[in-house]
Amino acid sequence: MTRQGPLTGMRVIELAHIMAGPACGMMLADMGADVIKVEKPDGDDSRRFVPPDIMGESAAFMMMNRNKRGIALNLKDPDAIKVLRVLLDGADVVIENYRHDTMERLGLGYDTLRERNPRLVYCAVSGFGRTGPYAERGGFDLIAQGMSGLMSITGEGPGRPPVKPGAPIADITAGFLAALGCTAAYSHAQATGQGQMVDTSLFEAGISLTYWQSAIAFATGRAPQAVGSAHPLNAPYQSFRTRDGWINIGAANQRNWLRLLDVIEAQALDNDSRFGSNHDRINNLHDLVPILESHLQSRDTEDWLARMEAAGLPAGPVMDICEMHRDPQAMARQMIVETEHPIAGHVKALGSPIKFSETPGAVTRPAPTLGQHGPEVLAEYGYDDAKIASLQEKGVLLVA
Repeated sequence: MTRQGPLTGMRVIELAHIMAGPACGMMLADMGADVIKVEKPDGDDSRRFVPPDIMGESAAFMMMNRNKRGIALNLKDPDAIKVLRVLLDGADVVIENYRHDTMERLGLGYDTLRERNPRLVYCAVSGFGRTGPYAERGGFDLIAQGMSGLMSITGEGPGRPPVKPGAPIADITAGFLAALGCTAAYSHAQATGQGQMVDTSLFEAGISLTYWQSAIAFATGRAPQAVGSAHPLNAPYQSFRTRDGWINIGAANQRNWLRLLDVIEAQALDNDSRFGSNHDRINNLHDLVPILESHLQSRDTEDWLARMEAAGLPAGPVMDICEMHRDPQAMARQMIVETEHPIAGHVKALGSPIKFSETPGAVTRPAPTLGQHGPEVLAEYGYDDAKIASLQEKGVLLVA
């Protein structure tokens, strides 16, 4: 299958499991890179994240590993390490999210691989990074969200229990940061012939999402608290209850504040000293919200949305995931795509969030079955049929 996209020609070996590393590989694959996912004999742990499944295939695994080819190697066998070295010798990028010293114990650490392949970009995604007092700790999204401060600013407000955002945002953001790092380092290697280490973590990914709240803390010396769906710097900018549900309103400047008052026919609030400026509205948000909701609960969400769109006021519905999947804008932007899996059949996936005018990427390949492309990949590296069969017979190469 011919790959397309701005990274066509980049070969990536993915030695990563579950989410952060596979998210990096997925982004690169969506942009055209040939990503070869190397799994252990029983597969990526996310293959066992069931339910939900489709015809026995993990929905979680299929989501994070589309557009990749798959090979399964028993890395406890020295012959499998030899095979992997051959793959890495011909790679532009390797992604790994193993424990701190795993690659070194396999004889595949960064210094060793750099000697064999000076152009190689070595991307390590970990819980806390390769340096510092926490470097040897394992990392999980929940732990990173808590330690980065994200959970302290998420939830209904001060005094309420800490809340983790519904999506594993430290994992996913770490994967996206890793993909950005890989493309930057790959560009450098193409120009100079010199690869390098790309090192990022779930902890740093979580920290990077606190820009607004960190700015507040640096300026005031006080840690910001959770404010529900509201914004820490602008008001009103949050969810409000309507007659039949919820609506998000972004009246984040004085012009939009006045538009909101016109739409809900509450112009008298413009003369209320509690709400005269953004600063006033932030300080008196506990008074403002019930007043606005008393007006907004007089109509249904769709009615308000039509009125606000006509007035040029930023607003939108609060959709559930299935509603988002059916949304015409999500469909028009090809954010809902479908692939044909050899076992699960028609499988829907999320599309690439980055569009290119001249070198468009695409989601064209379903996630691999365990070891599906092993013989195909090894043949490209010069292994003949007899050698591939021998590796399979010895349990070095596995094909489900």
